[in-house]
Amino acid sequence: MALNKNHLFEEINDVRCGIVEKDASPERVAFLKELLEHNGYTVMTAPSPPPKVAPAPKPKEGEEIVPAPSLPPLPETFTVGVTDYTFNPINAIFGRMLKTKKGHIVTLAYWEQKEKESHDEIPYYENI
Repeated sequence: MALNKNHLFEEINDVRCGIVEKDASPERVAFLKELLEHNGYTVMTAPSPPPKVAPAPKPKEGEEIVPAPSLPPLPETFTVGVTDYTFNPINAIFGRMLKTKKGHIVTLAYWEQKEKESHDEIPYYENI
């Protein structure tokens, strides 16, 4: 049971893990795995379960059974976790605990893959 929505943990492949991200694309999984393993974490991944679908309503007497329209295939997504179940991605990013391979501090923009390079920023509280 999670303490709050930012501190999730569950079992992945029978190992208790701190959840880093759910419904991640294969490209995102590769990025997170490389980054987290570089920082000393053991990364576990598992395919995300398919979304729940409501059962089709039963037809009334005398009504024709209409087949449901075919839906496009769902994208393949994964749940990413680390074996340190106390890991919290928010604390790791804003606590400046993660580093890139080049030794820079991981910023939020780098974590969200909005920037290709992480630039060491001066924390807001040091600008005073």
